[in-house]
Amino acid sequence: MAKQTILGRIAQLAKANINALLDQAEDPQLLLDQMVRDYTNSIAEAESAVAQTIGNLRLTEQDHAEDVAAAGDWGRKALAASAKADELRSGGNAVDADKFDNLAKVALGKQLASEKEARDAEPTIAQQTEIVARLKQGLDAMRGKLGELSAKRDELNARSKIVAAQKQVQEAVKSIDLLDPTSEISRFEDKIRREEAKVLGAQELADSSLDAQFESLEDLGKQTEIEARLAALKLGAGSTGTQGQIGQ
Repeated sequence: MAKQTILGRIAQLAKANINALLDQAEDPQLLLDQMVRDYTNSIAEAESAVAQTIGNLRLTEQDHAEDVAAAGDWGRKALAASAKADELRSGGNAVDADKFDNLAKVALGKQLASEKEARDAEPTIAQQTEIVARLKQGLDAMRGKLGELSAKRDELNARSKIVAAQKQVQEAVKSIDLLDPTSEISRFEDKIRREEAKVLGAQELADSSLDAQFESLEDLGKQTEIEARLAALKLGAGSTGTQGQIGQ
């Protein structure tokens, strides 16, 4: 996967407007689930690619360090060979002195080659370092966006559960309203009151009948007393008449 392609994908995903996408979605919950999966997979792919890019950069840096070290080593060898040549030449050994000067020249050539390789690698290292920094920033942005997506999904899940619970309660309330148990209780209470009224009526009727019987007994007693007094009057009157006749 090319670096520019990685950067392009990371930038595209990191800049995604979640709220705008949710507003356009027919099923926001389904879209969030898919986006979380896509971001997770993209982050895993990007991490692998970035890791490879960082690995290549580190290898290039190691090669550059080796070239710099080699240039220094060849420089020291050239200096040593030149010093030996000067020493031999001072001792009158021009032939061997020339040999060491030639060795110094070879070492200087190697030094120049190593320095050139090190210089040639430096722009690449600078570019790769910049790319790696941008890739790391992009990955951090993607991870942040993934956290945002996950939080939004969890929020919608919680709100969806609350709405479902509210719907259940509303349905239960509707069913209670339709059944109207209070009206059934009222009808049952009315029935009990009617039965109580019947009992009271029957009791009052029974009490009235009993009072009537006692009243009839009282009336019968009065009538009996009246009859007895009438008989007594008659008896008394008869006794008076008999005495009168006897006195005549």
